[in-house]
Amino acid sequence: MQIRKTLTLRHSGGGNAPEDEGESVFAHAITHQLCVRASYNRGLVILAPHILYTRHGDRFADAVVIERNGARSTETKLGTFKLSGLRGAVITSEPFNPFDGYDAGDDRYTKTIIARIDS
Repeated sequence: MQIRKTLTLRHSGGGNAPEDEGESVFAHAITHQLCVRASYNRGLVILAPHILYTRHGDRFADAVVIERNGARSTETKLGTFKLSGLRGAVITSEPFNPFDGYDAGDDRYTKTIIARIDS
């Protein structure tokens, strides 16, 4: 059994909302093309985040699900995740390659982009 190393990013000054910490984790993961492990809908997911943006005042990440509850994903597609629904996000040491279907110039990303990989 191979154990995956996990990198944890924490702010040094208290008072930050969990969503702000999630934003930092996802922004760093996107910049360095590293996967993120988080709890989502009462399950554990490993995501390859491609873009982090705001829409209607909420933060979203579009990512490919690499693994859900310990099982590799059978379908490769870009999904949208509301940051407030992702709990305990941590960066893994697992790198990812950009998804071919990702288009940084897509119209849905015309709102504020916080971080993105270039397609």
